[in-house]
Amino acid sequence: MAREFTSIGVVGLGTMGAGIVEVFARNGVDVVAVEVSESALERGRAVLTGSTDRAVARGKLTEADRAALLSRVRFATGLTELRDVDLVIEAVPEHLELKRAIFAELDKVCKPAAILATNTSSLSVTEISVATTRPNQVVGMHFFNPAPIMKLVEIIKTVVTADDVVSDIEALCARLGKVDVTINDRAGFIANALLFGYLNHAVQMYESKYATREDIDAAMRLGCGLPMGPLALMDLIGLDTAYEILDTMYRRGGRDRRHAPVPLIKQMVTAGLLGRKSGRGFYTYEKPGSPVVVPDELTPAAPGAHEAGDGGRQIAKVGVVGSGTMATGIIEVFAKAGYDVVSVTRGAEKSTKARDKITASLTKAVVRGKLDEADRDAALGRVTWSNSLDDLGDVDLVVEAVVEELSVKKALFANFDEICKPGTVLATTTSSLPVVECAVATNRPGDVIGLHFFNPAPIMGLVEVVRTIRTSEETVATTRALCQKLGKYPVVCADRAGFVVNALLFPYLNDAIRMLETSYATADDIDFAMKLGCGYPMGPFELLDVVGLDVSLAIERELYNELREPGFAPAPLLEQLVTAGYLGRKVGRGFRDHSR
Repeated sequence: MAREFTSIGVVGLGTMGAGIVEVFARNGVDVVAVEVSESALERGRAVLTGSTDRAVARGKLTEADRAALLSRVRFATGLTELRDVDLVIEAVPEHLELKRAIFAELDKVCKPAAILATNTSSLSVTEISVATTRPNQVVGMHFFNPAPIMKLVEIIKTVVTADDVVSDIEALCARLGKVDVTINDRAGFIANALLFGYLNHAVQMYESKYATREDIDAAMRLGCGLPMGPLALMDLIGLDTAYEILDTMYRRGGRDRRHAPVPLIKQMVTAGLLGRKSGRGFYTYEKPGSPVVVPDELTPAAPGAHEAGDGGRQIAKVGVVGSGTMATGIIEVFAKAGYDVVSVTRGAEKSTKARDKITASLTKAVVRGKLDEADRDAALGRVTWSNSLDDLGDVDLVVEAVVEELSVKKALFANFDEICKPGTVLATTTSSLPVVECAVATNRPGDVIGLHFFNPAPIMGLVEVVRTIRTSEETVATTRALCQKLGKYPVVCADRAGFVVNALLFPYLNDAIRMLETSYATADDIDFAMKLGCGYPMGPFELLDVVGLDVSLAIERELYNELREPGFAPAPLLEQLVTAGYLGRKVGRGFRDHSR
């Protein structure tokens, strides 16, 4: 029988601490909210009041419920006020010595049966627990921000945490309406260990000027469906907090270079550019604490601002080579946008299948009210079906969308060079191969560019515009303007393995496989942690099964072979599963069984 917690204490009333207070008070538990001074106490009170005011304004809380909630909270200064509570949750800044000092004092103040919990997101719960004489009653209870909304709580047990303490905290989480994952004490736990390697990598990409901050953030929002881009998320977390978490994980987690803080982060922290809380980080905000971004000296012109009259060429007729899902999706995108399209496939049968696929997709859009029948018929009427590359002679842009085999693509580009008129933009949709290899197969490398659409192309709002060291500025301007006319966001980046999205996404997926490989957590718990703790639309193992383990392995190998970053080396478990034929949903078995 789990113990009944009738009163709890919260130490530290910043955004996280005040959020934890709200969670308990909403669920009928009396809370003693403690800060170090009256001024800090008032700031914490203001955070709680502001949050409940917003909940009332949004209809999430009634006036009566808010009054009842606030009546359950007693604000106080000094740890001695916690002498009678059943559970204390510490939520002060991520400094080990500060937390140890607080726990040593709590050990003296709190009643013998009280459980002492830390909300640390990265520090060693074990090192905190040994500051007390009751380490068996110390546990990690890591809430996610904003605590009243986010469903996940990571419960961290040390080697000496008592089993009944863990089960009591698990039962408490269920009472609070939270989903818990119980794990051992390891740097970063689940969510931060996976999240912060990805965030650090995004900062490195920005620091090296590989892509703009806006493009990096847009790439991950539009390409992966994430709720926020990595740099905007760093601003929300706070760069000082992010630095402390990364530094702790680097020192405690085996000095993995993925977690070594990028120098730019330390420089920004030193300069006081801490993110939203200081009013400026990677972005500039209306005022400290505001989520409203305002223009600054780094804000670029709107994506696609280089219209055809500003250095770009006019595109009226487009050729698309290929018959797969990506090719038909791209044909549909161009035809709906009013472009004449020449579809080139191998043989009449493939042309028929491609035409049927596009017709079915457009008809589905009509049924869903996204398109009317006249627009569907007009789009289909703009497509000319061909089985010969010779019919590409008068197009202004040709898009290659065939199988990811370099020799095939290079041969096609050599043919384009001979057939297409001077000035035609030659584009490849490759997601992993070097675009420059296609460029040097022609005598016009300045006209060659990558146009990496995402699947399904008619729905996904992102295109990675990949320039090689030989691509002309005119070609880049033309393709950026074209993407905007298609209603797509163009992310411009250099020709490097993975471009932006895959370069950030697949090392994160690889990190998740390595975590599973060490038996630190189950695939289900890891998926829950990233969906419920970070707001990801899919957990890493769900996504790996959808993408295909063989595809994922090929991309991981490409990244590692080009960048030679040890952390990018494919996890042995991934290679073993692919060898065994466990490829994901397409064969019915991957990290999970999909056969039923």
